[in-house]
Amino acid sequence: MSEKLVVKTEKLTKVFEVGLLRRHRVRALDKLDIEIHQGEVFGLLGPNGSGKSTTMKLLLGLLFPTSGKIEVLGAPPDDVSAKMQIGFLPEESYFYKFLNAEETLRFYGKLFEIPADTLEKRAGELIKMVGLHEARKRPLRGYSKGMSRRIGLAQALINDPKLIFLDEPTSGLDPIGNREMKDLVLRLKDEGKTVVLCSHLLADVQDVCDRIAILDRGVLQVVGPMKDLLTQQDTVQILARKLPEGSWGQVKEAIQQGDAEVVSMGHPTASLEDLFLKTVGRKEKDA
Repeated sequence: MSEKLVVKTEKLTKVFEVGLLRRHRVRALDKLDIEIHQGEVFGLLGPNGSGKSTTMKLLLGLLFPTSGKIEVLGAPPDDVSAKMQIGFLPEESYFYKFLNAEETLRFYGKLFEIPADTLEKRAGELIKMVGLHEARKRPLRGYSKGMSRRIGLAQALINDPKLIFLDEPTSGLDPIGNREMKDLVLRLKDEGKTVVLCSHLLADVQDVCDRIAILDRGVLQVVGPMKDLLTQQDTVQILARKLPEGSWGQVKEAIQQGDAEVVSMGHPTASLEDLFLKTVGRKEKDA
């Protein structure tokens, strides 16, 4: 994995003033330090109200920080040249329902001033990639939630971005569509693109993310490689085939008998859900 930084924040803080006279201050994000490298899939996790959406909006330049620093593709998040290299799939996509898939991608492509011939080719490739070729002429008003997510992803990729933000990308997808969406995320990674993924579906995050950060109440709790965070270093797991019954007291000897085979030895991993709940730690204190 390249060590080139695509996103970097230093003590990033966002405080909202709320109430009728704006007398109350809510700290949505508190001194966040994260680094995201080129070519990785980075998961941003946390319960509702943890600061995930605030972080994503700050990185996209949709909100301004109260304090701290942000660099996205080596520039401030409001830099137009940087924005031209970013793709974004929001949690809820709002399209012109009377347009079809081809017309939708042409519309967004023109906003990026993509030449007509390049745009036509790019739109066709993306429609096939997200599995909407047969429905490309159908107005979006006739699309299911899953199909809307697919055209939303195609729209997020129309400018061939270097950095892609995906907010709940598998929402509304059936199991097959879910798997296909995750395969598309991995394909983007293979192409050298950087993906920032925000999702409540922890199994999906575990399947595709290289590194994750977990936020709780605006504070970064955990950040690091997925494998390292989930590996239980104090436990060794032995997986064997054809292990004779009744030999639990002589495991090592039993493995070496007959046709028994050591399949693997190493440290077992917990699930991402276990790590998430342990990190957030709200089982009893909020009950």
